[in-house]
Amino acid sequence: MPADFSWIRAEPHGIHLAPADCWIDPARPVGRALVTHGHGDHARGGHGETIATPATLAIMELRYQTREGAAPVEYGQTIRLPGGVAATFIPAGHVLGSAQILLEHAGERVIVTGDYKRRADPTCPPFEVTPCDVFITEATFGLPVFCHPPVAQEVAKLTKALSDHPDRCVLVGAYALGKAQRLIAELRAAGHHAPIYLHGAMERMCRLYEDFGVGLGELRLVADHSKDDLRSTIVVCPPGALNDRWSRRLPDPITAMASGWMRVRQRARQRNVELPLVISDHADWGELTRTIEEVNPAETWITHGREEALLRWCQLHQRRARALALVGYEDEDD
Repeated sequence: MPADFSWIRAEPHGIHLAPADCWIDPARPVGRALVTHGHGDHARGGHGETIATPATLAIMELRYQTREGAAPVEYGQTIRLPGGVAATFIPAGHVLGSAQILLEHAGERVIVTGDYKRRADPTCPPFEVTPCDVFITEATFGLPVFCHPPVAQEVAKLTKALSDHPDRCVLVGAYALGKAQRLIAELRAAGHHAPIYLHGAMERMCRLYEDFGVGLGELRLVADHSKDDLRSTIVVCPPGALNDRWSRRLPDPITAMASGWMRVRQRARQRNVELPLVISDHADWGELTRTIEEVNPAETWITHGREEALLRWCQLHQRRARALALVGYEDEDD
């Protein structure tokens, strides 16, 4: 008789479902892949078949020119894979289209979260707690020091800096998929209805979000406007553009960055960030531990991030757990 959960294995390049010969978020091209979301450390081109939510497939087509073999799955829809494995995509609350994947086989239930957060986000459905036997969780911010502040507090810092310096602009570095659109949506929710200006590299992803019904208000390209036009405005750019030649066209910008990593002062100094905004699309320490308690799995598997601290927390709370040795998962700009 096979050992419990012998059908799902953590290999260095991804999670392998042996009966279905299928992989979850593989780090290299495979015949069949289930993809949790569109960030580059989870989604890659070259698979024979890519199974994901419609929004994730659209993001992958935009970013990686993947179209062939795309198989869309709606939230809550269960698909049958070879070998008697069932897969259901459930909202993860990370970015547009992000999903946890519930896998069922031989009476056993496993959830692979991909990346997730527990805070409300106007750009994507919220994380859904789903009981399971094995919970495979990320641990990007898996240290007690990481306690994300309320988003409204960080957005208020941004709008105050703008009002305090009307002859300047605030230039915010934000990850092009997810963070930029969330920041814009949060600004709109806070009452900032003026046009927001974009680096050209941000436009297509913002338009894709709008195509999926996410309202972002009036967006304009920096390239279409003069330096004087940009005074007393918010400009959003990729993190790499914060201090490059492109930013010289802006009127004495206040440099800001939206990331959970802005909790770490050294990271803000390294990027010459004047206004660090602690806005994360990942669960913080308290949310990671609370989620494990709410899901209440028989066993927790911990992947990319600070595995050791979360593993120790599980041990101290008499919860079976182990860390996985997956490759290819990086600290994105969050």
